[in-house]
Amino acid sequence: MLRRVEILDSTLRDGAQGEGISFSVEDKLAVTRLLDNLGVPYVEAGNPGSNPKDLEFFRRAAGLELKNTRLVAFGSTRRKGISVEEDLNVQALLTAGTDTVALFGKCWDLHVRDILRTSEQENFNMIADTVAFFKSKSKRVIFDAEHFFDGYKANTVFAMTALEAAANAGADVLTLCDTNGGTFPREIYDITGEVCRRFDVAVGIHVHNDGGMAVANSIMAVEAGASHVQGTYLGFGERSGNANLSTIIPNLQLKLGCSCIPNGNLALLTSTARSMAEIANVRLGRGEPYVGSSAFAHKAGMHADGVLKNSSTFEHISPKTVGNERRFLMSEISGRTAVLEKIKLYCPNITKTSPELSDIIEQLKQMELEGYQYEGADASFELLVRKKLGQIKPFFELGYYRITGEKPYAPHHSAVATLKVHVGDKAQTAAGEGNGPVNALDTALRSALCGFYPSLSDFHLVDYKVRVMDSKQATAARVRVLITSTDGVSEWTTVGVSSDVIEASWLALSESMEYKLVRENTTPQL
Repeated sequence: MLRRVEILDSTLRDGAQGEGISFSVEDKLAVTRLLDNLGVPYVEAGNPGSNPKDLEFFRRAAGLELKNTRLVAFGSTRRKGISVEEDLNVQALLTAGTDTVALFGKCWDLHVRDILRTSEQENFNMIADTVAFFKSKSKRVIFDAEHFFDGYKANTVFAMTALEAAANAGADVLTLCDTNGGTFPREIYDITGEVCRRFDVAVGIHVHNDGGMAVANSIMAVEAGASHVQGTYLGFGERSGNANLSTIIPNLQLKLGCSCIPNGNLALLTSTARSMAEIANVRLGRGEPYVGSSAFAHKAGMHADGVLKNSSTFEHISPKTVGNERRFLMSEISGRTAVLEKIKLYCPNITKTSPELSDIIEQLKQMELEGYQYEGADASFELLVRKKLGQIKPFFELGYYRITGEKPYAPHHSAVATLKVHVGDKAQTAAGEGNGPVNALDTALRSALCGFYPSLSDFHLVDYKVRVMDSKQATAARVRVLITSTDGVSEWTTVGVSSDVIEASWLALSESMEYKLVRENTTPQL
């Protein structure tokens, strides 16, 4: 029988405290639906006593038809010197209408002395009174033992007595928090194991990533007996973030045989990560375990050859298990097997002995000698191959472009671009203003082409990078420009290289639009 490990996602509460993360009420509702679809059993959605946004969220969330997820309201134990009934923040938790609440209380005597400035007994009373109050309201209570590991190491008796106060008052889960994120995995294992032996109550873990060990610490706590794990889906959180559930869930389920989400839902891990990043308005890290675009990417020829013969040689799981995909990165160190496998996506009939394969490899090496880099620009590599194989004809040709800059300039209009393009036997001239020459060029090109290819209005640039190839040549150096674009469904990256940064940008920009047209098999409206 699979061991059940309960997952509580705190992206909407603890994750929202991360730098650069801000969720609107609509965002919070979208994240809740996303996690419900994934099958996460508990979502800690905010503190209704701290701000009106969370109050509004809980009001609107009451109308959500959730299949798998139960919402959790978060708050603190009562304040010192007053009763639970007098504490407005405690009472606000009731207005959330959730059947589960998470309460945090002090478990480090340092905080009781220097922050709360009250007695140890009053701190224990605050914990017990608040837990008992919510149990009397038929709530499931998760007690978050704040700073537990630091508190345990500083004063074991005090920290354990705080847990005792919560357990005796009826807490359903005792969650041990490494709030400062500096505890090592072996300490987590030993201390969690001691708590599990001491209490006949479910034990949870909540760790931060300040030491870079949040995922490992969460896993070690489960190995020691914890059956409840808290984190945020992409590791969002204060300082260095929280434990990353997109890594923890597959580690527990695939490697330790635990049951965290419905088994068939593991294939949703990657799409959920991408959607979460989109809602949070951040880029999903390429190197994220399991769900990043580089998680199953292979560059070295030996690795690519090995994984094609037997995937277990260089992949610890099948990428399909978590909804990801294998990628072969094209570079001068890619072997023929890897390049061939990539080319087969566009031309299934090509073989190792096909002359086209040698031609493509030679061109790849020559282009990289000139400064091109295709490992991060799959779209440009696909266009190179398709053109070499004669699969596509130009969608448009440049007649000319001119860029003019102004200073001083109006906000967002520092440059003007004019250009002329040919589509078939027709020519179109257009102009565009923008925040810099590349933005102006993008605006002008889009204006010129949208009449022929209306779908180009549906995509936009999301990233622009410039790399100087040889700094010794100073301003005369060649530059590599990488442009990432999206149409709201997928992303792709193109590359351009030149000693002129505008020309390099044009090459990457025009290929970005060309790639979208290739994917849609578009024909011009002449």
